[in-house]
Amino acid sequence: MQIWVDADACPAVIKDILYRVADRVPLQVTLVANQLLRVPPSRHIRSVQVPSGADVADQEIVRLMEPGDLVVTGDIPLASDVLKKGGYALNPRGEFYTNDNIAQMLTMRAFMDELRGSGVDTGGPAAFNQGDRQNFANSLDRHISKMRRQA
Repeated sequence: MQIWVDADACPAVIKDILYRVADRVPLQVTLVANQLLRVPPSRHIRSVQVPSGADVADQEIVRLMEPGDLVVTGDIPLASDVLKKGGYALNPRGEFYTNDNIAQMLTMRAFMDELRGSGVDTGGPAAFNQGDRQNFANSLDRHISKMRRQA
């Protein structure tokens, strides 16, 4: 198992958690982004820069990932593609996307896009907070432990 990160919009505190996990476990963590990323020197952490463009990083993650890999993303369509390929998808707030919840999330995303397209101000997501950071760390630890037990 390795961890892929949709890094363009991933909060820095989440990246920091992943950097620590990469060396502690050890586990390969790969950040994929449209921009050049600085990552700590480690044989377990690398970054991949892809050309600019809509969904280019997402497509690269899906292309490179293997079934059983974990993808950290807030992008619901990417999470759907990851699940279809047999991977796991975790958002930065510590919630797993699953085959049971992804269809509803895609529908809600489309509905919100439609509202915004018609001029309705839907606001944005709540500010990222310490609780979100802790939820992510706990979910990640539980997932890694589970995968190691199964291996």
